[in-house]
Amino acid sequence: MKLRYFGAAALVAASSTAAMAGNLEMPAPEPVIYSAPAPVFTPGYDFTGFYGGASLGFGQGELDTAGDTEGEGAIGGLFAGYDRDFGNYVMGIELDLNAADIDLGNAGSIDQVHRLKLRAGYDGGGRTLVYGTGGVAYAKADVSGTDFEDNGWVLGAGVEHALRDNVTIGGEVLYHQFDDFDDTGIDADATTVQARVTFRF
Repeated sequence: MKLRYFGAAALVAASSTAAMAGNLEMPAPEPVIYSAPAPVFTPGYDFTGFYGGASLGFGQGELDTAGDTEGEGAIGGLFAGYDRDFGNYVMGIELDLNAADIDLGNAGSIDQVHRLKLRAGYDGGGRTLVYGTGGVAYAKADVSGTDFEDNGWVLGAGVEHALRDNVTIGGEVLYHQFDDFDDTGIDADATTVQARVTFRF
C-alpha cells in the first residue's frame, strides 16, 4: 500500500515540475520605439507698435566755402516713433532730436540736428531688421556767436536687433544736406554714425 502511495506522489511531483519548467520560459522583449527629436523652433519678432529710445555717436560736418571747412564731434539725443510689421517687411515713421558738438574750427560749430524720417526695411519674420530711411532734417549752427538754422534732407540706413521682447539695439548711418544754409550762400553737409537703444511698447 505504501508503495502505491509513494508512486502516486512521485507522479504528481513530476507533473508539477514539468508544468513549472514550462512557465520558466523567458518572455520575448518588447520592441523599443525611438521618437525623432522635436524640431527647434525659433520664434519671430513683431516690430509693430510705438517705441522710444536714446542714441549716441559721432558726426562729421563740412561747409562748402572757398577752403572747404570740415569738422567733427559728438552727437546724441532721444527719438520716438511707430512701426508696422507686415510679416517680412516693416514700415514706420520716427522723430529724433539731437544735441551736437561738431566743431568747424574758426567757422563755428553745429549744435543741433533734428530729423523726421520714414523708414522701410526687411526682417524676414525674424528678430533683426535692416532698413533704409529718409526725410527732412533741421540743423542749428553757431558762427561767431550768431545762430544760423536751416532745413534740409537726410538719407541713410540702419539695423535693429531684438534682445528681448521690449528692448532692441542697433545703429544708424545718416547723410544730411543743407543747400544755401540760412541764406548765407554756403552749402553744408553732415554725416553721423549713432548707436541706438530702443524700448518698445
